[in-house]
Amino acid sequence: MSVATLQRDTAFQVRSLFRSLLRQSSQFSNYNFRQYALRRTRDAFREHQTEKEERRIQELMQEGLQNLRMLKRQTVISQFYQLDKLVVEGQKSGKQTGHEGNLVRQKDTGWD
Repeated sequence: MSVATLQRDTAFQVRSLFRSLLRQSSQFSNYNFRQYALRRTRDAFREHQTEKEERRIQELMQEGLQNLRMLKRQTVISQFYQLDKLVVEGQKSGKQTGHEGNLVRQKDTGWD
């Protein structure tokens, strides 16, 4: 295999790991955990995007795979401990009309 082929395969594996981490991070039931995991994944990949040394890239890939396994475990556990949804996660929406500022609901958003 040529060097270009190895680099292409490594780049594909890195992108695949990145997408898997983002997909798994978005499955947290708690908004704060979900946003933290997404932000941390993006920041870690941005931090190491200029890495050139093949050995260091493989070490980072192994660390990323460990993090993916941990995220899978934690997302399953988080499904058991559902908390009240935050305001930013979506609630009932509508226009304020009528007497005394009553809301006319057009549709419900988020989970109840």
